[in-house]
Amino acid sequence: MEKLLDFISGYKPAVFTAISLLVLDQSSFVWSQTSVAPNTTMKPVEETCNRTASPCTKGLILPLWTPSGNLSDGDKAARAAVYFISMIYMFLGVSIIADRFMAAIEVITSKEREVVVRKPDGSKTTVNVRVWNETVSNLTLMALGSSAPEILLSVIEIIKNSFVAGELGPSTIVGSAAFNLFVITAICVYCIPDGEFRTMKHLRVFFMTASWSIFAYLWLYFILDVTSPGEVRVWESVVTFLFFPATVVSAYIVDKKIFPYKFLSKKYRTSRQKGVVISSEGDQELADGKPNHVDEVVFKGLDNVDADVKEVKEFEQHRKEFMEILRDLRKKNPNADMRTLEEMAELEAINRGPKSRAFYRIQATRKLTGSGNVIKKNKIERRASLEDVKIDVKDDTTTRVFFDPGHYTVMENVGTFYLTVSREGGDLNKTLYVDYKTEDGTANAGSDYEYAEGTLVFYPLETHKQFPVTIIDDEIFEEDEHFYVRLSNLRLGDSQGMFESGNGTQQAKLSTPHVATVMILDDDYPGVFHLNDTEMSVPEAIGEMEVKVTRSSGARGTVRVPYHVEDGTAKAGRDYELVGSELVFANDETEKTITIRIVDDEEYEKNETFTLYIGEPTVVRKGSGKRGSLPQDQLQEAEHLTEMAKPRLGDITKVCIHIQESYEFKNVVDKLLKKANVSLVVGTSSWREQFIEAITVSAGDDDEEDSEEKLPSCVDYVMHFLTLFWKVLFACVPPTDYVGGWACFVVSILGIGLLTAFLGDLASSFGCTIGLKDSVTAISFVALGTSVPDTFASKVAAINDKYADSSIGNVTGSNAVNVFLGIGIAWSMAAIYWEVKGETFKVPTGDLAMSVTVFCIEAFITIIVLLIRRKFGGELGGPKVTKNVTAVFLVSLWLIYLIISSLVSYCYIKAF
Repeated sequence: MEKLLDFISGYKPAVFTAISLLVLDQSSFVWSQTSVAPNTTMKPVEETCNRTASPCTKGLILPLWTPSGNLSDGDKAARAAVYFISMIYMFLGVSIIADRFMAAIEVITSKEREVVVRKPDGSKTTVNVRVWNETVSNLTLMALGSSAPEILLSVIEIIKNSFVAGELGPSTIVGSAAFNLFVITAICVYCIPDGEFRTMKHLRVFFMTASWSIFAYLWLYFILDVTSPGEVRVWESVVTFLFFPATVVSAYIVDKKIFPYKFLSKKYRTSRQKGVVISSEGDQELADGKPNHVDEVVFKGLDNVDADVKEVKEFEQHRKEFMEILRDLRKKNPNADMRTLEEMAELEAINRGPKSRAFYRIQATRKLTGSGNVIKKNKIERRASLEDVKIDVKDDTTTRVFFDPGHYTVMENVGTFYLTVSREGGDLNKTLYVDYKTEDGTANAGSDYEYAEGTLVFYPLETHKQFPVTIIDDEIFEEDEHFYVRLSNLRLGDSQGMFESGNGTQQAKLSTPHVATVMILDDDYPGVFHLNDTEMSVPEAIGEMEVKVTRSSGARGTVRVPYHVEDGTAKAGRDYELVGSELVFANDETEKTITIRIVDDEEYEKNETFTLYIGEPTVVRKGSGKRGSLPQDQLQEAEHLTEMAKPRLGDITKVCIHIQESYEFKNVVDKLLKKANVSLVVGTSSWREQFIEAITVSAGDDDEEDSEEKLPSCVDYVMHFLTLFWKVLFACVPPTDYVGGWACFVVSILGIGLLTAFLGDLASSFGCTIGLKDSVTAISFVALGTSVPDTFASKVAAINDKYADSSIGNVTGSNAVNVFLGIGIAWSMAAIYWEVKGETFKVPTGDLAMSVTVFCIEAFITIIVLLIRRKFGGELGGPKVTKNVTAVFLVSLWLIYLIISSLVSYCYIKAF
């Protein structure tokens, strides 16, 4: 069983060869009808029934291979082999151009719109949600992309036959529907690892599309056998086509739970029970007197979002998932920087995130044709690409002269200290002269510092120069003071120190800071202790924060400063941890820091507070002294001086600390929400990128995203060179970045139509050569060939997705769309054509009633089987025995359908 299903699910030419041999063996009696009597053990029910295939004729594009009559069995076999191989090659070409088509669809349906969300604090934020509803995109562009060959084949055949009904197009649609429903479902059930289940998320949509898919075939029987037997009128064909938008609208209504009143314009307001409630119908907010077309909702957390804002719920869910990804990656890679984590998280988010059917179709095709794993290839390209780094290029032709540093803080008793002037850039072989002098600020020359001025000379290759400034110490208590030192009169000389003329461009200039500030701290008083800010905000990812306590207006003696915290919305132990409880300032020490550890919860939005207080400073005294032996008057004076000399608190003694979300973490999450888009992986931005991709062979059989990169296998190389012509040819299709993907969409569908025309001619020629009717060729070879990429896509989706919607949930909707679009468009064209000519469009009923009956019964059985499996865990997967039995049963339904349809076509079973 395992080998059989693996064989069916693999895209190997042997599949086609085996089926070809089987059909050739069964139809050999047709080749030899003129010389061998028909099998008398199984006589046709009606002798007038035509069991032979139509003679080979000229195709829409391919000419008739002459001679076409009186061929030997060897000639027929040789021609059949040529047609068969050509069909396979065309199938490969269709798969590759369909890959470009699906990439365009993925880009188009990934478009986003902005939704304004009001947070609990009243502020607003903007989130991006998809423009295309998932159900609508699956039933329109996605269905068109996956079934374009079948749909176009039906349209092309009707045109080729001069608007006379044919069998190839409609039979391909019916055969593809049977293969999709029975065989693809069987493979998806079987390929899930033992013991695991996959269940459908949108069950209501599945019921709706399943109903439409069965109705589609009942409708065909109704218009061909009931209302106008053997004819299709204009209204019937047009209504058939109109059932397509009806299918889409009904599925959308079921998905969104929409009732008529919800189609009215509405706005949202706050509710105590829910974050969003609908206000009066027909109300519309105005912005600057004009209707505001940006949706506005009120948001109070994921659990309180009303169902009407499903997109916002999904956005928040994706944001939570991305945050979890970042947390996991941080644990696994504790030493990685945020930029590396961002790149890893983006790829992981794409890998884990929900993917459309278009992505799985593209992934399957590229693996089959040696183009590699889409996500893994994108990862390699990211590593190999050059990073766009903005470099601040400085002007190295001009020498810059400046203080380094530009601010100095010194104690009053420092005596003499040195200021540093530096130069950089330009020609350092020049001799440079610059003057300096001091300027008063709150400190005055002569009483607080000694006036200084002079000229600094930078000789060749010297980059730093120092000069002294002296501070005057006194015993008078005074506030902290400052003065300035300014550079001026910059001159440039040659290597001998001689001045040059000032002609030419500027070769040197004073740069910031060319004025230095010198702060003098008084050392005659213990000091005033204070914080620098009343409020501070820190990101939760900071680890440890430091709060500075400054000592000003003196720095004499050793002083203790206690501190403590009070909880606000932030709680000690949960959100932060205070380190220590007291600071000790040594003599002449002017600044200390309080350390607080911040707990990183890695929340997307956070604003919690607590308050830090500093207490009364106290002087640390050495010994008790001899104060007790002093006379009373001296003792009182000493106590008065001691009181005056006590340190005190400044104006700012507390700071409110806000713990906020990590801006870096939040930015990464926001970037992931924008960048973790599958369309960025499957899309292309230039023809150069497409041609490089076309000629590059990559390993395609590795599904493990985190495993080591593997070299392409022999099969990868074979498939690559087999499809190289198609890859290079279709690299000429416009990149998906052009015109929002629509240019690629239009050109791709034209390419699919052209190849489908070739494919239809080959299929008809193949069938007539081996004696098969077009209807049998269509439901077997053509349907199988066009469905192979979908088979791989569904298998990959079943294994990788946590839901079954992408693998089998879209099969029923796609089948209905195929009938309504493929047959509806073709028959509408033909019916209108014959109506204009005053005639009716003739469509032979043939075995339609039997085919519809068999398909509907088996489709109903399949749906019942899936629902029963859902009751026991999930539609897909399960214990090994159960899933094997289910898979074999579903494949047998397809074989039964194929055999009955073929026997009816050859009149061995009477149609009803």
